[in-house]
Amino acid sequence: MKTDYASSLFEALSSNIRLEIFRLLVRYAPNGLVAGDIATHLNLPANKLSFHLKNLVHSELIIMEKEGRFIRYRARIPLMLDLIAFLTENCCQGNTGQCQCFREESGISPDFLPSLSSEKGDD
Repeated sequence: MKTDYASSLFEALSSNIRLEIFRLLVRYAPNGLVAGDIATHLNLPANKLSFHLKNLVHSELIIMEKEGRFIRYRARIPLMLDLIAFLTENCCQGNTGQCQCFREESGISPDFLPSLSSEKGDD
């Protein structure tokens, strides 16, 4: 992933509302939600929601699919994972053993990141 593209994704998520929408769609992956359900979950008026959904679609963080008279929105999980990989690919200069203390401090579930024993650089 190129830095300019990553930066544009972070810019799209820089709004509290867009970040909450994206996190909600991640929670409901892979099925996503229709706009009305998103509005209900986040207690947002339709016009405000529409503005933020348009921004997220334009950034390519979410996709939309027409379902009859409804539109279903889904988070692009592979893109999210690519963005996480972009952030972490050079952590500790690629020496994953040095990252162990940071993983323990972070509170992230060990299931989220690959096990250190299966990563490169752990000889």
